[in-house]
Amino acid sequence: MKVIAILQARMGSTRLPGKVLLPFGRTNVLDYAVSRCQAAKGIDQVIVATSEKEADSQIVEWCNRNGIEVFQGSEEDVLSRYFECAKQYKADYVIRALGDCPFFHYELADAVIEHTTRVQGDIAIYSEPIPLGLGVEIISSSALSYIYSHGMEDYHREHVTYYAYENRELFQSVNVETTEYVLDKDVRLTLDTQEDYQLLSLIANHFAENKIISTPAILNYLEENKGLTSINEHIEQKKVK
Repeated sequence: MKVIAILQARMGSTRLPGKVLLPFGRTNVLDYAVSRCQAAKGIDQVIVATSEKEADSQIVEWCNRNGIEVFQGSEEDVLSRYFECAKQYKADYVIRALGDCPFFHYELADAVIEHTTRVQGDIAIYSEPIPLGLGVEIISSSALSYIYSHGMEDYHREHVTYYAYENRELFQSVNVETTEYVLDKDVRLTLDTQEDYQLLSLIANHFAENKIISTPAILNYLEENKGLTSINEHIEQKKVK
């Protein structure tokens, strides 16, 4: 049973260009995300999946310098990028990770992998919402292949797993209990704007000695410094469709 994390990353961004290679703590955003994916015991391999555009050659070069597997595919058809990457690396399961979510919740990833692979499920469904930037998605290779062939809307191709959640009856869902320490946490830990970068950088700088700081420790820090979340609380997440 091979579980890989495919971490999508590109330099293009309307609101914060080049965000994945911005300085972050003592490293950069992409390194932080990769390192936290690697911390998950259930993930066998981490691959950065970027596009074939010239601008994204910076990501390829960074990966090559740092010994990180990198895959290049379509910029717009992200679902195709995932499908082809999973096929090349012979994955049984894929964890979907995002270059603009540097605080990858590796503890949750291990729980989701254990729950889903044990019953050979296709996708995981959480009992309660997860704070933005901390959610972990898993999908079986067979389900990924199915949605690659059937998810034809533009938003299906961009958001990779969305077709599976729209059509849950077609897949074996695994229910995962949301851990208590993330409940009722109204925080935004994704990187889309300058305000997001300001908040997330404050967290990374506070824990500068340890990229693999636990997720509960991050949330406790924000709980103890409630004023920090006001930095980006007004930012609206882009709609899927």
